[in-house]
Amino acid sequence: MTTNGHEPGAQDRESAGADAWLAARRVDRGPRSPFARGTNGNQPITQPPLLASTSEDHDPTSLPIFAGARTSEDQRPGRTRSDFTLRPLLAHPEGQPHAIAATDDDGADAGRVELDWELIAQYRAEISSRLTARLDKEGGRVTDEEREQMGLDVIEEFIKSEAETLVSTGRPPWSRQHENALKAAINAALFGLGRLQPLVEREDVENIIVIARGPECAVWLELVDGTLVEAAPIADSEDELREFLADLGSRQNRPFTEARPHLDLRLPGGARLAAGSWVMAYTSVVIRRHGMREVSMNEMVYDRKACGAVLADFLAACVRAGKSIVVSGVQGSGKTTWVRALCSCIPPWEMIGTFETEFELHLHELVDRHKIVHAWEHRPGSGEVGVDGRQAGEFSLEEAIHHSFRFNLARQIVGEVRGPEVWNMLKAMESGPGSISTTHARSAEHTIEKLVSCAMEKGPHVTRELAISKLAAAIDIVMYLRSEVVPHGDGTFRKQRHVEEVLAVQPSIDAARGYATTAIFAPNQLGQAVATGKLDNFLAQELARHGFDLETYKAESQANPGMATS
Repeated sequence: MTTNGHEPGAQDRESAGADAWLAARRVDRGPRSPFARGTNGNQPITQPPLLASTSEDHDPTSLPIFAGARTSEDQRPGRTRSDFTLRPLLAHPEGQPHAIAATDDDGADAGRVELDWELIAQYRAEISSRLTARLDKEGGRVTDEEREQMGLDVIEEFIKSEAETLVSTGRPPWSRQHENALKAAINAALFGLGRLQPLVEREDVENIIVIARGPECAVWLELVDGTLVEAAPIADSEDELREFLADLGSRQNRPFTEARPHLDLRLPGGARLAAGSWVMAYTSVVIRRHGMREVSMNEMVYDRKACGAVLADFLAACVRAGKSIVVSGVQGSGKTTWVRALCSCIPPWEMIGTFETEFELHLHELVDRHKIVHAWEHRPGSGEVGVDGRQAGEFSLEEAIHHSFRFNLARQIVGEVRGPEVWNMLKAMESGPGSISTTHARSAEHTIEKLVSCAMEKGPHVTRELAISKLAAAIDIVMYLRSEVVPHGDGTFRKQRHVEEVLAVQPSIDAARGYATTAIFAPNQLGQAVATGKLDNFLAQELARHGFDLETYKAESQANPGMATS
C-alpha cells in the first residue's frame, strides 16, 4: 500500500508509531489537557486569542483551511493530514499540489513528512498560550520582530519537550526532518497563513485563485509562465473560508463581514489578497504574488517576449523625457509588471513618490535601483461614519498626494485607477513630469473614455468636457496590453501577454471628442505592437535627445507592410 505516492518505509512506520503515541497522549491527559476540545466538567476550555489577530472567539488554525489534502485511503476519520516543508520548492510533486518536501538542518531536501494538521492546530493553541504569558511578563514592550523570535523560541522549547516525552515513554522518536517540519508548520499557523503559506511562498506561482463552489473550496494556480493548473482544495465549506478571511482581515484592521463584503489587503511578504462574499454567487479569493519586483526593459523584451526592442527603446526614452504614461489592459494583463519595468528607466537619484491602495510596486524596497522613494498607502477607516461621510481613521490617496507636495518629489506615481481616484492621477500629472498610472480598459482607444467615466464619478459638477480637457492635457502616452489564454493539448492553459498598441494623446479642437490620438505602434498580424512611422516630428526630436534611435523606428515601420506612412 502506498501513502502520498511513495512506498511505505521507515519514515512511515515512524509516523504510524508517532500517531499511536499521540493518540495515547490524548487519552492519558484526560479532559483537562490543554490540547483537549470540548469542556472540562461544566466549564468550557478557553484558549488565548490569536496573537496576530484581534479576534477573540475563534482559532483560525482549527479551520479546514489549515488542513492537508485528504488523499490517503487509510487515513483515520477525524484526522487531517498533509505534507509540509521548511522552504517552498519550485515545483510540487505530481498529483500533490500541497505535498512538498521537508528539509534537513542544512536546507537540503530530506523527503516528504506527513503532518497531522488537526494536531498542529492544538499545538499552536498551547504554544500561543505560553507565548501570551511570556509577552505579559514583558508588559507588551516588544516589537513584532521580537515577538516572532519569542514565538520561535517557544516553539523550539515545546517541540523539544514533546520529543523528550516521546522517548521517555518508549515510543518511536521523531526524526530531525519531522521535528523541523513540525516547527515550520506551527510557525506558519502562528504568524503566517497556515496551509496556504507554502503556496504564497512558491516562486513559480503568480496568482492563487480560491472558489468556494460546491462542498470544497477549489484552488487554481496561475504560474509565472502563464500556465493554469488546479490544486487541492483548502477548505471544507464556504463558512470556514469566510471565517478565515475575516480573521485575516482583522489583523490589519480591515473588516470582512456581510456589511463589508469585500476585502483587500497586503499579506506578509507583499502578496495582494482580494476577496468577496455575500454579494457574490460564492466566496471568491484571488492572491496576487509579486515575484518580479525588480524587472528591466531588457527582461520584458528578451525574457518575457512582451514587446520588441524598438518599442522598449521608445518607452525608455519617454520615461527619461518625463512623459506621463497610462498603462491599460484587461485584468491580469501585466500592468503592474510593466510599471515596474518603466520605473527601471528612471534615474536612480530622482526622488519618487508612489500612491497605492495596497503596496504592489514595491519601488521603496529596491534601494539599489531607486535611492529615495516615499511610498504612501491608502488606509481604510473603521467604526462609525463621521459628518464628512468618512469612517474614523481613514487615510485617502487624495490626502497622501496633498501631503506629498512637501517632499520635494521629482515624480509622482499613482497606482491603479478604478474610479474617482483618477483625479489623484490628474493632480500628479499636472504637478510634475513623468507620472505613470494604470487602469483597466478593453482597448487603447477606449482608455481615455474609461478615464472620462471615472472622472465623472466624482460628482455632477464634473462634466464630460471638463474631464476630457483635463485628461487630454495631462496624458502623453497610452500603452495597451493584450492578454490571451491559450489552451494546450495536455489540458492545461497558458496566458500570453504582450504590448498591442501605443498611442500619443493630444488636446484637439474637435468638438465631438476633444482629444486626438496617434498610433505610434500598432498591432501587426500577430497582434504585437510594431512601429507605424507616424511619430510626430516634435516628439521624435525630443525623444531623440533622450536616447531614442529614430532610424531603427523608421526601419521597423518600413519593414511592416501597411504600417509605414506614405
